[in-house]
Amino acid sequence: MPHTAVPAAELSARLSRLRQALCAQAPDWSMVILDHKINLYYLTGTMQDGALVITPDEAVFFVRRSYECAKADSLFPDLRPMGSFRTIAEAFPHIPETVYVETRTMTLQKLSMLQKYLPFARTKSVDSVLSGLRATKSEYELTCMRTAGQMHAAVLERIVPSLVRRDVSEARLCGEICTALLEHGAMGISRFNQPMAEDVLGVCSFGAHGLCSAALDSPSGTIGTCIAMKSIGSCERRLAVDELILLDIPSGFRGYHTDKSMTYFYGDWSRHPQGALIRAAHDQCVLVERCAAQRMVPGAVPSEIYAELTAMIDPAFREGFMNGAKFLGHSIGLTMDETPVLARGFDAPLAAGMTFAVEPKIALPGIGLIGTENTYEICVSGPAQSLTGTPDADWEIND
Repeated sequence: MPHTAVPAAELSARLSRLRQALCAQAPDWSMVILDHKINLYYLTGTMQDGALVITPDEAVFFVRRSYECAKADSLFPDLRPMGSFRTIAEAFPHIPETVYVETRTMTLQKLSMLQKYLPFARTKSVDSVLSGLRATKSEYELTCMRTAGQMHAAVLERIVPSLVRRDVSEARLCGEICTALLEHGAMGISRFNQPMAEDVLGVCSFGAHGLCSAALDSPSGTIGTCIAMKSIGSCERRLAVDELILLDIPSGFRGYHTDKSMTYFYGDWSRHPQGALIRAAHDQCVLVERCAAQRMVPGAVPSEIYAELTAMIDPAFREGFMNGAKFLGHSIGLTMDETPVLARGFDAPLAAGMTFAVEPKIALPGIGLIGTENTYEICVSGPAQSLTGTPDADWEIND
C-alpha cells in the first residue's frame, strides 16, 4: 500500500512562503540550493540524495538517488534525474555571484563539488529563513503532530503500566514501548538538528541512571546501551520494587515529531525513605508545565516565560532543576530540537501554530530524575493545548 504523499498545495504554499521571506530579508536574492534531507522533505515531500534549486521563477529538485522513489513519493511538480552537479549547470547556465545555502548542514566537500560546476563566488546562509518558516505549522503539519500526540498519550499513559514488571531491563522496556508506538502507526525514528544527537527509541532509565549526562542537550540521562550509544538504556540494569522509572520517548507521524516524558514510580512511593521529596518534586514539575501552558499564548515572549517559571521553582529544587540544562522547552516539528526555545535570549513573540515540548525536570541526587513533558500547540486564543496527554497522569504502578 503506498504511503500518503504531502499534498501538492502544501508544498506550493511552503515554496511561496520561502520566496516571500527571502524577498523580505534579501530583496536581491536570485538562487537557493538546498541539499539537507529535512528541508528537502519540507519543500518537496521526499527525502532523496540531490539538490533543490530555487530561483524567483523556478524550483527544480535534481535527484541523484533515487529518482524512481522520488517520483513515487512526491507531488513536487519538477523532479529531474541528476548524474552530477553538471546537470544543474546545464539547466541553469546563468549562475549568480551569490548563492544561498544551508550553512549549518552543508559540508565543505558538498560545497566544493557544487562550485566545481557552478561558478558562484559567495554563499549566504538561508538557515534562519527556513527555521522561521518551519516554526509556525500549517494545518496539515498540526494534523500530523496531533496524530503523533494521540499515539504518545495512548502508549505512555495507558499501555506502559502493563509493560512494567520486576526485573525488566531498561533496554527491554524501552524497546517494548517503542514497539507499541510502531503498532499504533508511529514512524519509528526521531531526528535532530544537533550534529551529536542520535536517537531512535528514546530513553528509559531506572533510579539514578536518569541523572547520567549525555552529549544530547537534554535534562534526561541514561547510561545507554554502551559507551558509544548513550540512549535507550542498559540491558543489564533491572527494575526493582520502589524505584523511579524515567521515560523520555519520542513519537512521530509522517515526519513530524512529538515529545513526551513521564516519571513512573514502581511500587508504593510512600514506602521510599525519600517518598515525600519524590512526590513534592513531581508535583512541582506538574505545576510548572501547567503554568507554561497558560503562558504560551500568541504575543508572549519565550525568554520572559522562562524567567518567570524558573523564578517560581521551590528553593529546595533549584539546584537540580533541569539537571543542568538551560531551557524549559523547545520547538518541535520535523526535528526534535527546533527554534525558538523557552530560554534566555529568545525574545521574538510566539505565534499561533507554533509547537513546543515543555519538559520541567528535577534531579534528586542519589534517587533519580523526576519530570514531566508534553508537546503543546499554541492556539489563536486561550492557553496552549497539549497534543500528548496530561502532565498529571497516574504515575504510580503497584507491584
